Amino acid sequence: MAAASHKPLGAITADDLAAAAPGTDAAALHKALRRALDSGAADPAAVWGELCRSLLRPDVPFAVHRMLYYGCFAGFPSPTPPAWTPDPEEAALTNVGRIMEARGRELMGEAYKDPITSFHDFYKFSNENPEAYWKMVFEDMGVEFSVEPSCIWRESDAYPGGEWLPVAELNAAANCLSAKPGRSSKDVAIVWRDEGKDSEPLNFMTLEELRKKSSLVANALDALDLPKGSAIAIDMPMNVNAVVIYLAIVSAGYVVVSIADSFAAPAISTRLKISEAKAIFTQDYILRDDKELPLYSRVVEAKAPMAIVIPVKGSLPIKGLRVNDLSWQDFLGRVNDTKAENYAAVKQPAYAFTNILFSSGTTGEPKAIPWTHITPLKAAADGWCHMDIRKGDVVTWPTNLGWMMGPWLVYASLLNGASMALYNGSPNSSGFAKFVQDAKVTMLGLVPSIARTWKNTDCTAGFDWSNIRCFSSSGEASSVDDYLWLMGRACYKPVIEYCGGTEIGGGFVTGSLLQPQALSAFSTPAMGCNLFILDSSGNPLPQDSVGIGELALDPVLFGASTTLLNADHQEVYFNGMPEWNGKVLRRHGDEFERTTDGYYRAHGRADDTMNLGGIKVSSIEIERICNRVNDGILETAAIGVPPLGGGPEQLTIAVVLKDQSSQVEDLNQLKLAFNAALKKLNPLFKVSSVVVVPLLPRTASNKVMRRVLRKEFSQAAQAKKSKI
Repeated sequence: MAAASHKPLGAITADDLAAAAPGTDAAALHKALRRALDSGAADPAAVWGELCRSLLRPDVPFAVHRMLYYGCFAGFPSPTPPAWTPDPEEAALTNVGRIMEARGRELMGEAYKDPITSFHDFYKFSNENPEAYWKMVFEDMGVEFSVEPSCIWRESDAYPGGEWLPVAELNAAANCLSAKPGRSSKDVAIVWRDEGKDSEPLNFMTLEELRKKSSLVANALDALDLPKGSAIAIDMPMNVNAVVIYLAIVSAGYVVVSIADSFAAPAISTRLKISEAKAIFTQDYILRDDKELPLYSRVVEAKAPMAIVIPVKGSLPIKGLRVNDLSWQDFLGRVNDTKAENYAAVKQPAYAFTNILFSSGTTGEPKAIPWTHITPLKAAADGWCHMDIRKGDVVTWPTNLGWMMGPWLVYASLLNGASMALYNGSPNSSGFAKFVQDAKVTMLGLVPSIARTWKNTDCTAGFDWSNIRCFSSSGEASSVDDYLWLMGRACYKPVIEYCGGTEIGGGFVTGSLLQPQALSAFSTPAMGCNLFILDSSGNPLPQDSVGIGELALDPVLFGASTTLLNADHQEVYFNGMPEWNGKVLRRHGDEFERTTDGYYRAHGRADDTMNLGGIKVSSIEIERICNRVNDGILETAAIGVPPLGGGPEQLTIAVVLKDQSSQVEDLNQLKLAFNAALKKLNPLFKVSSVVVVPLLPRTASNKVMRRVLRKEFSQAAQAKKSKI
């Protein structure tokens, strides 16, 4: 794990510490280090735990944290040393630990020992006995069915993975708006703060207030006389109004169409057309750093259907409304009934659509993925088990309803009786860091690029994050150093890595507070999910064996999609996949490794889809735009290249020129031109580097081998670094 240049812990001197952190009391740090080494800790993980408790406070320079971490695990036999180890007493207080202590022997027999020792047995139990496992989870979460399911799961010719919750009726939003056991309607459901108001008190909305506001919007929706089941889009920042609207649409039996507020007009238009949306909720503009970023005008440019437009600044009139569009005030004014703050949620079959989200496919058109009333239960169950979201917790995750983690945050917090914390502004700021402190956040989710920005700007300095019980990370590959730094901001609380997909409604591989957590690694498959790594012939390796290859999933997966609106679900996820135990495995598309000590590591996409800033996008989509930037370009290849130190993929464009004898005088100008063109696809996409190549490597059938280029570029970067 550690390079030879890292000194073993016992060899680190006071001078080493002084050199790493000038201006600190190196002698005192070294004395504390010697105490930890003399504490009698039996192994490096125990020594590291003692250092985290006694020495490595957030105000100690990160260079010291890094030196001691690598020194502690110098020569460690595993490539994935634990950066955090569970405490038995705390483990027993987690959701899963509490259940295991109460029912461990009943569920797992005499083999049960304790929550930490028996965690893997509990995971196997979730797969081998889904009936008992999911009943137990629903009961603990307080899930209410209007019509109880006849069973949890049964074989079905209609679904490759079988049918979940047959005959059940429920409403996922109604479950969010009802008080969970041990909670009341007066408890806080949402806590928020607007950017620029960081010194002002927090804003709170109780569960009862949320229910009333959502009921008012649901009644106003019914006044529009749209057929039940109609698709209604939301293109807004993730703020309290967006959450109220989201829950109202689902409560009233309509279907949310999730559109990210960063999208340009063409991307908005595509999603509205695919979903056949009948209306859209939006804002006049987005306020960031005192800048007004237009939003309603993009919706108009997309030729959207009827829009309900919310003014950012209170009751100010919206300028330039189209004839059939409504202001927020006029929309709510359609309901004059004194009972408007009450609404009887529509009871629907478990497989009724609730939400349409989008994920880029390799063809360039986004796949339209419907969520049902089952999907939110998967999202919430992951939060219950893996992030240990408990009643009374405060959960935040900078995201948007246009991405999977937006709806996930709504359900994972409210269905578990926790409060959702929303910061209406940039998370890359000291304002957000202060909000985490003031809101007393207990679970902080993020994408790795946010942690890297925090580390580089030190914008979290001076804030108390001690209420955090764990972090969670999703969307892209993380960096060991960035997440070592992140853990140190909260006195070394673990990072639960979380990898899944929109089509799953949650994760398939993640971590747990009942297992040691290694940096940038996954410690367990998600509960109820069997993972398979395929060998070079496309066949599954024996389960729990070491290997690397494309990942496949057991089709019996609670919450997973069963249809796509604009593609053949069977073709996308099942055709051409191998069988296991008589069932065709489900395709995912990521390449994964299972290490010798049982951790999982992600190695990017196995196909030609990249992950840029947590957004999956087709190489073909990017290349189609880049090919038109300059008349001298013959063709391009878009490659996601992981940086040497780990972390999010960086976009590299390989360029083949029409005239091989000509030269590009300024590659930086070409990079700027690519970035300007890509803004129309998504302003978050940025080209990191441009490389001119004589030709693109191709297969015998003329397909571009982007993986070959990715390997070449990664090796070239490594060689360049070695020379420095």
